[in-house]
Amino acid sequence: MQQSLEEIEGKAWGEPPADASRLMTTVYALRRQPVGTLGVEGLRVLIGQKEGLETLVPLALDELERDPLAEGDFYPGDLLAAVVRVPHSYWQGHAEQAARLRGVAEAVDLAELDEATRGEVAAFRK
Repeated sequence: MQQSLEEIEGKAWGEPPADASRLMTTVYALRRQPVGTLGVEGLRVLIGQKEGLETLVPLALDELERDPLAEGDFYPGDLLAAVVRVPHSYWQGHAEQAARLRGVAEAVDLAELDEATRGEVAAFRK
């Protein structure tokens, strides 16, 4: 995908406020980047901030189906951690994607995840 989230959503945010945190400055920049170039870390950050879920969750699921422990800048499985934290209301409206995530969650070895992510993935399995 060559379009950015701003282009896809038709919502240009402009420049971040002068007092924006590093995280928010990053989110502003990632929203202007072509979606196809985001990589695992970009997906993790934006999904973690609940931005562009309609566009980005399917891309993250593609990545997770290839590698359930896909790693951004933090730890193996950090993308999976971001995706399982997507609000329940999103999954209610996206049953096919929820089934894909359930497949990833069931296939991953919980012992390979950090403690917090292990609990969230185990909860999502139920």
